[in-house]
Parts: sequence; structure tokens; C-alpha cells
Amino acid sequence: MPTMASVMEDPTLERHFKGHKDAVTCADFSPNRKQLASGSVDKNLMIWNLAPKARAFRFVGHQDVITGVQFSPSGNLVATSSKDRTVRLWTPSMKGESTVFKAHTASVRSVAFSHDGQRLVTASDDKSVKVWSVHRQCFVYSLNQHTNWVRCARFSPDGRLIASCGDDRSVRLWDTSTKQCINSFTDYGGSATFVDFNASGTCIASSGADSSLKIWDLRTNKLIQHYQVHSAGINSFSFHPSNNYLISGSSDSTVKILDLLEGRLIYTLHGHKGAVITVAFSRAGDLFASGGADGQVLMWRTNFDTRSYQGVLQQHNRRSTPDPPPHLSDIHPKGPHLHHPKSTAIQISPTVADTQSTDPHVIELGQAVHSSMLLNGRIHLTPTGAANNSHLSNSSPVRRVTSSRVEGWRGDKSAGRAGSTAGRETGAGGGGRGRRVEEEEEEERGETHPVEVLSGHSSSLDSTLGHIVQQLDILTQTVSVLEERLTLTEDKLTECLLHQSKILKDMRASGEGWRTESEETDG
Repeated sequence: MPTMASVMEDPTLERHFKGHKDAVTCADFSPNRKQLASGSVDKNLMIWNLAPKARAFRFVGHQDVITGVQFSPSGNLVATSSKDRTVRLWTPSMKGESTVFKAHTASVRSVAFSHDGQRLVTASDDKSVKVWSVHRQCFVYSLNQHTNWVRCARFSPDGRLIASCGDDRSVRLWDTSTKQCINSFTDYGGSATFVDFNASGTCIASSGADSSLKIWDLRTNKLIQHYQVHSAGINSFSFHPSNNYLISGSSDSTVKILDLLEGRLIYTLHGHKGAVITVAFSRAGDLFASGGADGQVLMWRTNFDTRSYQGVLQQHNRRSTPDPPPHLSDIHPKGPHLHHPKSTAIQISPTVADTQSTDPHVIELGQAVHSSMLLNGRIHLTPTGAANNSHLSNSSPVRRVTSSRVEGWRGDKSAGRAGSTAGRETGAGGGGRGRRVEEEEEEERGETHPVEVLSGHSSSLDSTLGHIVQQLDILTQTVSVLEERLTLTEDKLTECLLHQSKILKDMRASGEGWRTESEETDG
């Protein structure tokens, strides 16, 4: 029988969260470790409270697949990106209010805050990376040298750099002060699917549809580590805050944990049925989450980061398996890990159940009839619908009728990572007051009576609004181009004025010298 010390060194499944109706595409922990946010193909943002038996919140508003989610550094805002071409800033409270940012002309693939919380960076299928002001809630500038869809963009910890990657098989590094691309890494056999900086900002890692993961040292601009541990494309990864470990999620249904100091794979975690689409460490690194095509969010306790590094190495050296190095340790959730030498890869017997997870009460915060105001490239949503205060039962998830059915998570032939198809694409949707929906008891008996959410306008009005939104898109793009040109013009004008001032100074100096010479001659 293993001792507690030997069990606690391995990552363990802490909880699972069920409430999404389709594949989970993104996840992030709040800075205070009290909440976990996740986005899904079902178009909904879920905020899970990590306290036992606490309520969960479903935020309704996006009109298409949510592709990215991140808490602000202060934790008082949540940003989401979506295939509906918008970015939303949510206040994670019962009011369910959100502000819509709109300047991209195609699906937005990722969103991330700067470390001071003042800026957002987004990546899009319109081949651009855009930077937004959180305080002023407007578009600031665009980075436009990618030649294909941009999959991911992230700020460096000091905010001076932005890293981006995409289907043009390149990873680009941008200077935020000059807004220029200062480096490009193109050594990929397929699409680059995800990119991020380590906690110190000295390295960036990028993953590919070719199942490779590469780490580059920004001080030397050289590739320092290259891992090929997955059997399918890598969809997401996350650095541990210590910079010593990295977790990755892949379409091969596994989560893998890499020891970056030793440069090898140390754990393979099985728990998802289907592709693992997102992984994320908590800010302290003691927890990490994974989400996938099975619609589940799994929360794991790290454990291995609490032991000394030498202790971890000694324990690994005592294990014997027929696998060639690096050692593969297969962890299945809900079971103990027996540390005895075996002739096969270490497996876990699923005898210990996950006792902490219960289906939480879900409060739906969502779509109400609203008025919208376009200002500085964003739409501010003003809720006018009243809240419904009926309570949810704990028996089953909320059902919701939508105008189009998302068909599910499917492989993306260009990127090799998970994607999805959806019905009609509409403009920015509404945010509004919280709505609690009481579930029908018949659903326990297999009889489903979906809750119908009524639209506030007819299909003809939909068409008119869609046309208006398209025109506003064009206007927004035109304004952004004019702003960029105005900035360039101002720079040129400043340069000309400085040059003219220098010429005048030189002329005055020459004139004074000529006068002095004349006076000396006359004297």
C-alpha cells in the first residue's frame, strides 16, 4: 500500500465541472483562486465557484463559439473572444453586464490582458492582431503582417512585446512601442496553434498542428527545446509560474506534463473523452484545469511542484517501465497511484471516486431585450429586461433554444486543431440582467422541456440590423486606417519641424559668425 507521501507527489483530479452543452474551448483561473471561467462551442461563458456546493453562473450573449477567456489581473473583469467577430468584457456578478468590442472583420480566436490590466490583445481570422484600451474601451492599433489566420496573441510580462502565431506557420514578435515586427520564427511543418511567454518573459513557447512544441530564448533568439510527445496536434499549453514545468493539451485526448529543467516528459494524464482543447495553470500553480470536446472541465491539483526537484528526479529513477526515456506515467483520474516496479506503464485503478464534485446550481445571466450604443469601436449594452427570480433545481443542466444549432467540435484541416461549425452568424448580441430559470422535473425522467428564450425582434429587423452592423464594420475599419495614417502624418510633421528648427539654428549661428567676422574686419 503506498504511503501518503508517494501518492501526493503526483497530480490528482480535484473536481470536475459539468454544465456546458458542447466542447469546452478555453479556461482560466481567477487571480484569487476562488473562480474558474470556461468558454464553449455552446456560446456560453461559465463562471465556476471553487467553493464546495457553490453556485455556477452562465453568461449568455455571444452569438457564436467562444474561443478565448481570461480574467483581468485584478479579477474584476473577464474578457472573452468569439467567432461572432466580437470581444466582450464581462463583470462577473449577478448583473451579467458586458461591453462589446468590435473592429475585427472575421472570427476572433484569442484574447488576453496585459499584465497591468490596461490593454487587451486579440488575434483573428482577418489576419490581424489588435490592441484595445480597457479603460477607454476602444480599439487602439492593429498589427498586420501575418499572411493567414492568426490563432493566438499574448503580451509579455513587462508589456513591451506581443507574440502571435497563426496558419501562416509563423510565430511573430512585435514591439508595442514601435508597433513593428522585430522577429519571426517560421520553422513549422503546419499551422502554429498557440503561443505564450514564460513567467519571467525570457522565453516564448509555441505549439503546432504537427504535434510539436518549441521553446525559444528571446535573449539569443534561438530554439532551446523541442518536444514531440503528442500523437496529434497540440491545442493549448500553459507554463507553471516557476517556469520549471509546462502542461499541454492535444487532440490525442491527453494532457502531458513536461519538466523543462530536465527537458523531458514526466506525466501523461487521461481523463477526457476526445480532444483536449484547453489547459491552464492557476496563478499560484497549485491547480490546473483542462477542458475538451467532451464538454467537461477537469480541475487537477498539481502536487508535483511542492517536492524538491532532486526528490522528483530520484523518485522517477526508481520507477521501471519498458518505455524508452522520457518516462511515461499514465495517470487516470479517480484512483490511487501504486508505486511499485511493473513490467508495463504505470496505470491507476479507478477505484476512488471523485467525491468533491456535485452538479452546482446554475444561474443563467443573459440575453434580454436591449438597446445598444456604438462608440469608439465598441457597443455598450443597456439592459432593459427584468430578472426572473425563480430558482434552479440541482437535477440537470439548463436547456436553451437558439436560432441555430452548433454541430460540434470538428478537426480543422488547415490547423490540425479542433474547430467548430455553427449556423448563421449575427452581429453583436445583447447582455442584460440576470435570469434564474427553474428546470422541469420531467427531465429527470428523460422528458426534456427546453426553456425558450424569446427574441426581441423579427427576422426582417435582424436583416436590417445585420446590414447596419456591416456598414459600421466598414466605417470602423476606415476610421482605424485613417487613425494610423494620421499618426504617421504627425510623426512626419514632427520630424520636418525638428529638421526645420535645426536648419534655422544653423543659419542663425552662421549669421552671427559672419557678423563677428565683419566687425573684426571693420575694426
